[in-house]
Amino acid sequence: MRVIGFLTTVSMAVAGGLSPATTSGGSLDNGYRQMYNLEFAEAHNTLRDWRTVHPGDPLGPVSDAAAYLFAEFDRLHILQSELFTDDSGFKSRAKPQADPNAKQAFLKQLDEGERLAGAALSHNPQDTNAKFARILGMGLRSDYLALIEKRDMQSLSIMKRGRALAQELLAKDPNCFDAYLAVGVENYMLGIKPAPVRWVLSWTGAQTDKAQGIRELKLTAEKGHYLQPFARLLLAVAALRDKDVNQARSLLVGLVREFPNNDLYKRELARLH
Repeated sequence: MRVIGFLTTVSMAVAGGLSPATTSGGSLDNGYRQMYNLEFAEAHNTLRDWRTVHPGDPLGPVSDAAAYLFAEFDRLHILQSELFTDDSGFKSRAKPQADPNAKQAFLKQLDEGERLAGAALSHNPQDTNAKFARILGMGLRSDYLALIEKRDMQSLSIMKRGRALAQELLAKDPNCFDAYLAVGVENYMLGIKPAPVRWVLSWTGAQTDKAQGIRELKLTAEKGHYLQPFARLLLAVAALRDKDVNQARSLLVGLVREFPNNDLYKRELARLH
């Protein structure tokens, strides 16, 4: 299983989910809610409106990049449980036919987010918003490399850098619950590898503790903000791998209820029935 290094990843001091009270038109919250509802055109419009009011915030372009990536995942049917619960099927999967225009737009937004994050950090090295935007951007880039281009080694390298930055951020502020996703994903994904592989990976500095990864994903799933729904989906996949159908069903029922336009959640829940 090789899902995101953060997608890892977004608002630094907010606990709780995407509540209806915080989804006024043009808000960043609303853009993420639209993404999770697979309303990508609407999400792009919302995020661009938000960026006109916050032109120097790196979270704007990075979030827009996330909308491009989620749309490609949906178009290519990448986030399907059978891929992530069957290691042999995942390894033998065909390389997806990426949309070159979507890739160009995705990378353009990531580069803009990195530029703005660098500018913000040059003025204030402790800018948590800029740090998190950089972590999120690394996670998105890692996901694209692994899940669309099948460049796993390059993806792993970026994922490790994002995890290190997330740990640095969390050392300063352990309440940045979305940032736990970047740490938890690495621990869980690499922690389910065979023991000899984990041993080799540990020598490269990778984190390979499956149980710790689950604990970190739960922190984002329970107390995160923008990434809370994604963490819940990853936990559902983890439950399916562990044959815990009841836990997977509970998580998916909640996601279907919260995001009724997302057919992925509905299909995965239907599989359990």
